[in-house]
Amino acid sequence: MDEHELRTVAATEAAVDVVGAHWRARFRRGTAHGHACAYLRGLLSGVERKNGWQLAEQTGYTQPRSIQRVLDRSVWDAEAVRDDLRAYIVEELGEPGGVLVVDETGFLKQGKKSAGVKRQYSGTAGRIENCQIGVFLGYASSTGRAGLDRALYLPQEWSDDAERRAAAGIPEKVVFQTKPQLALTMLERALDASVPAAWVTADEVYGNDGAFRRALEARRKAYVLAVKRTQTVTTWPPPQPIGQHRVDALLAAQGPEAWQRLSCGEGAQGARLYDWALIVLRPAARVGWIHSLLVRRSLTAPQELAYYLVYAPEATPLAIIVRVAGTRWTIEELFKLAKGQVGLDHYEVRSWQGWHRHMTLALWALAILAAEAAQAKRGTQETASACRSASPSCAA
Repeated sequence: MDEHELRTVAATEAAVDVVGAHWRARFRRGTAHGHACAYLRGLLSGVERKNGWQLAEQTGYTQPRSIQRVLDRSVWDAEAVRDDLRAYIVEELGEPGGVLVVDETGFLKQGKKSAGVKRQYSGTAGRIENCQIGVFLGYASSTGRAGLDRALYLPQEWSDDAERRAAAGIPEKVVFQTKPQLALTMLERALDASVPAAWVTADEVYGNDGAFRRALEARRKAYVLAVKRTQTVTTWPPPQPIGQHRVDALLAAQGPEAWQRLSCGEGAQGARLYDWALIVLRPAARVGWIHSLLVRRSLTAPQELAYYLVYAPEATPLAIIVRVAGTRWTIEELFKLAKGQVGLDHYEVRSWQGWHRHMTLALWALAILAAEAAQAKRGTQETASACRSASPSCAA
């Protein structure tokens, strides 16, 4: 390893030590606590596959059973550790303009015994596959991005099957919930814990759900939510036609002057430029707020359009709304990174408890990496600022 890599490893080890010390109260026994800290170290290591054997070998165990017990038999409070994760992310990345991002991802599985598994559509695979679906709540700010919370989607057929539920250890209190309902539960947890966030964004699964939108409005939380082109909205007063209209029909009535070219964030190839149109729909019940329709158009394929419903203060600049819309992609990329770097999808458990425990620890690993990147960024900015103050030519 070079000097930079050694410093990075040392910083990660130090972070795990600090986090692990804070966890101690969440575990009944010290040995279980030690195994969980080793599991976290393994997830943060460079080992290619984060399964039981490789995690054990990476962290000095002669066999995987002790470290695997972290996910099943060890007694610890994964929900409290999740709450600790949320507090850590707020401390490291939180800012008033933060964005809460709902996203889901699929985990391909074999067989029928893993909790919640069935043949269902996976956006990750882009087709129907035998998989589990996890709904996640992410957090994004100018400082960084991380995952706050997680929930395993339990299909109705699983919810109604007592035998399968018992075999997978699904608690009796768990009932069928739609993905938007799972997302709302996580959002309520975050908002009740005063996570600093000005916006919520999500894809069509959530944006098309009227109850989801109304719940956010009741919490006075601004949103930018993707919807289908067939989504019907209410418009009034003029210049929009009064009544119920499909969003694609409203767009068709707009002239070329409705479009503005803006970036919704940086991508691998630089600024993500699109043409955007913002159409006011109607005043909101909250004074000074409005409902609007945002439309995104591809520069290279103008027929490719995406629609979003917006609930925000009336004076909100279009550039800010566009930035929020683009934030969902950053969380999608984050979870792709999590699968490759901290083993989000490398688990070998079938149980309800095991899934949630692994996801909690994997999100912790991801948060530690995000915090380290944010600290390094702040250090670079502070150094550059001090350099410019000392000598204008230094920055050049």
